[in-house]
Amino acid sequence: MKENTRKAVIVFIVASAFVGISLGLSDAIMANYFKDAYDVGAQQRGFIELPRELPGILSIFVIAAFSFLGDIKTAVIAQLLGALGLVVLGCFHPSFGVMLVFIFVYSLGQHMYIPLGDSIGLSLAKRENMGRVLGRFNSVRMAFLMIAGIMTFFGFRYGFFDFETPVLVFLASALAFLVVGVLLFWLSRITDPILTEENRRVKLIWRKEYLRYYIICALFGGRKQIMIVFSPWVLIELLDFKADTISILAVIGSFIGIFFIPLVGRLIDRFGVRKIMMIEALAFIAVYIAYGFLSKWVNENVVMLTGLAMMAVYFLNIVDRMSAQFYMTRAIYMRSVAITPEDVTPSLSLGMAIDHVVAIVGSYLCGMVWDAWGPEYVFVIAGVLSLLNLVAAAGIKKQNM
Repeated sequence: MKENTRKAVIVFIVASAFVGISLGLSDAIMANYFKDAYDVGAQQRGFIELPRELPGILSIFVIAAFSFLGDIKTAVIAQLLGALGLVVLGCFHPSFGVMLVFIFVYSLGQHMYIPLGDSIGLSLAKRENMGRVLGRFNSVRMAFLMIAGIMTFFGFRYGFFDFETPVLVFLASALAFLVVGVLLFWLSRITDPILTEENRRVKLIWRKEYLRYYIICALFGGRKQIMIVFSPWVLIELLDFKADTISILAVIGSFIGIFFIPLVGRLIDRFGVRKIMMIEALAFIAVYIAYGFLSKWVNENVVMLTGLAMMAVYFLNIVDRMSAQFYMTRAIYMRSVAITPEDVTPSLSLGMAIDHVVAIVGSYLCGMVWDAWGPEYVFVIAGVLSLLNLVAAAGIKKQNM
């Protein structure tokens, strides 16, 4: 490994650590913020996903507009936007409408970084070990997400953190975003020119060769949103779990993820994306069926959540969190089928946009389904999406994967 490449990998690993801290101090407890600070219900919670997920669609255009800066400098801008949104939320208690505006700004920064971070990580990996290298980056992020979760748990448990202004946990997260920005700017000085070339422009592309990737992104978007929004909402709305309990579950999930993510990366390198996607889909069909039954029984007071039943809820919530860690399978699949390397960043951005169109619509509809028929039907939808994901993954050509 060349000296500059080695240094770039180290800097990106440190940046990944601070990404984990920033998300652990903000995104992991955002649902509790909505509940405690604004007392939202299930339908409002679904509506909030519009400004939270709309950036996933718009980021494709923002990334294209800033592409003359290169991936890394555009990622620096993403960190600044994330920090700005959290500073406003942390320093003020804005009205519900103004809060949505700055949730949008914060989320835009997050969503811009998702494809850019993957593209940067892939550029630092050799083709034959993409899974292992991405797994390492994501494992570091998960380790520090766990550390941030521990900080959040003790902060809320002992009263140092709360959702009263100033929201110190959000300001700490904003500081971590700024540190990531500084590290990425440093990275732009030492890494591959393809990521920093100031005359390179990313075009918005749609290729029929990538249609299966787009379909998989759409299915993942719907299922992911149920995982992010409504799985924890079972704990918060039905069981009245507070931020400290949600944080400790995030800590446990992150601890498992430290070892789980590199394992997924190695399995991708060994068995291929196709098989791992199929295993993922099968596993989460079972998870969502179980979640549906449990949420129905809790909602109808059929079972008292003590002992074994409570452990089952904890287990399902933690396992559900693991589904987010399969995101890199889609990034690696896209890189593997890309006609040219220049297609990777715009295709990842377009895939994320498709993912978020489905997520926005799905969030609002699932909020109405929850209110009208009950939470179990939300998880039936997630199970159906996982089944369709299984079918799509099974159709990937074996010779390529």
